[in-house]
Formats: sequence, C-alpha cells, structure tokens
Amino acid sequence: MTPKKIIIFIPSIEGYGVEKNLYIITNFLAKHFSKIVLITSSRRYKDKFNNRISLLTPKSYFWRKGGRLRKYFICSLLLINYLLNNKNTLVFSFQANLYSTLISKLMCSKITIRLNSAPVGWSKNLLKKYIFKILFSFADRIIVNSLEFKKEIKNKFNINSTCIYNPLNKKEIFIKSKIKTKKIYSNKKSLKIINVGRLVEQKNQIILLKAVKYLAVEKKINLELILVGDGDMRPSLLKFITSNKLQNTIKIKKFNSNPFNLIAQADLFVLSSKFEGLPNVLLEAIALKKFVISTNCSTGPKEILMGGKAGLLCKTNNHIDLKNKILFYLKNKTKCKKMLLIAQKNLDRFDYNKNLNSYLKVINNFK
Repeated sequence: MTPKKIIIFIPSIEGYGVEKNLYIITNFLAKHFSKIVLITSSRRYKDKFNNRISLLTPKSYFWRKGGRLRKYFICSLLLINYLLNNKNTLVFSFQANLYSTLISKLMCSKITIRLNSAPVGWSKNLLKKYIFKILFSFADRIIVNSLEFKKEIKNKFNINSTCIYNPLNKKEIFIKSKIKTKKIYSNKKSLKIINVGRLVEQKNQIILLKAVKYLAVEKKINLELILVGDGDMRPSLLKFITSNKLQNTIKIKKFNSNPFNLIAQADLFVLSSKFEGLPNVLLEAIALKKFVISTNCSTGPKEILMGGKAGLLCKTNNHIDLKNKILFYLKNKTKCKKMLLIAQKNLDRFDYNKNLNSYLKVINNFK
C-alpha cells in the first residue's frame, strides 16, 4: 500500500553533497505525492524545496545553532509528535538514521533509510557495530548509493540494501558552470587544481596540501590549488599553508551553492577523502570535462572511475602516492584525456530520470 504521507527526516541541513541529493529527491517526490513533510532544525534552505513541501521545524532559534546532537534531539521530538497524530506515514530518513529507525519502530511506522557514507567508523567499534546491526535490521528499506557500499554493509553487518545511484543533472551543472564569476586562479600557465568539500577530517585535505607542497617546493612545478569549503579543519589547513609559505600557491574559498563555475576554471579535480558514499563532486567534475584523481577510499570513487580506467586512484591517506599521481597526470596528458573520455561515456549510470524513478518505485511498492 502506497503511504498517504511521507516524512523526510534530516535534522541538520549543511548544503553539501548529501543535501544536494535531498533537494533533488524530495522535490521529485513532491510531484507524485500530495503530502510531504520535511523535519529539520532550520528553515534556512526553505527556498530549495518545492512549495508543496511542508517544513516542520522548532520555533526557538536555540535549536538551529550548535552541533548535530542538539538538532538530532529536537527533530526526534518533532518526529515522535508527528507520528503520534498521523497514521499511514512513511518516514524517509537521510540523516540520524539510528534515531529515526528506533522512533519509527516504536511508533509502528514504516521507515526507509538512505545511508550516505561508508561504514568505516562504525565497523571498527564493536559496540557501534552491534548497535547499528540491530537497529538497521528494523528498517523496512535501506538505500545505498553504490554497489560497493551495498556489498560492504552486507559483508560487515549482514544487512540487505537497495542500490540507487545519485541522480546527476548534467544540464543544470552545465548551465550553472557558465554563470560568470571572479577568476580564482591568477596564473594562466599554472596547473590548476581544485578540491570541493567540507573541511573536516573525513575529507582529509591535508594530504593534498602536503602533495602540493612537495610539487611546488621540491619539484618547482608551477601550480595553484583552490580548496572550496568550510569546516572545523579550516584553521589547521590555513596554519599549514602559512607555515610553509604557500599563500600564493594554495587558497581556501568559502563554499557556495554554485561550485560549478569554479570547477570549470580548473584543469584537475582531486578528492582526498578517507571514506565516502558516492561522491557527487566526482560526477560533477567529470560532467564538466575535468580529469579526476581520487583516493581509493570506501566507497564510490573506484566505482565511478571504473577501477582506474576512467581516472587515477591513489592510496588512501598517502600524500606521496597522491603527488605521484599528479606527476603522472602532468607527464601523460594524452593518456589522461582518453581516460576522461571513458569517464564521460559511462556517466549514463547516474542518469537523472532513471535514478529518481527508482526512488519512486521503492516507495510505491511499499507494503
């Protein structure tokens, strides 16, 4: 039976890759279901959603600031209150999945959860692993965004899931890439490298900074690196740049809702993460005809880059291997162009309409 109401649960909207999929999927579902309620801690991103979507948020500004745990708490209360008063409701959780799963089962509601990043953290902690395994077994549907991810949670937690790739809107990316903006690189002849993502430990930009330091200082290569993002690692990254006198080589720019016209200015996109789910930004860079170097982290990059046939994969958390891959790109431009063509030809796996309709099918088949 198709649910009469759908709750989208995401306590903390922060504007990066997970949220990008949130906007796309939620707005698509709004075209097919008359009642969709979004539970989140803030109305800051209200304009990103179709006006048919109702936002349920806390009244006090207190809940909008601070860390995620505060937002998880208040949104969990909102979820409990809503489910108490609304039957035949499907919860579709994008975040805080343990909270939403436990609440949904206690309230006898159906729940689909979407896992966004590889279970690296939880699989190493035995207590966390046990808790995740038990609670996720209560979810009615689990959606992951890569086949590698699907295999990993099956092997580590014996949890079955459905893989739906991230929907890639190439037309929108291309249009936004053409919007005029200031030039972010100062030297036309330099190798222009870009990294877009939260400045947090997971994204591990420090190995990219170390690789660039070696190339610029030891090899005397003319290059420029731009990091686009915000996060708690920003001070330490800036300290590294300053202490190594790399201010003219490396710059950090605040994240904005349109990174595409920044990516369009680069020659090379580098992902330095320790773990991922299926990084949108790699798909977007390829759509903009940028060659990609990525860490071979769990999960997603290897799948996107077809095991290294469609881009270069380096060892995770290894700046030496990363600088070697950048050197390979510089010395093998013709070969890398052929790899980029392979990457572009295989973007159809992430077709916008096909993958959105897969979400619709999952919900329509709910019993």
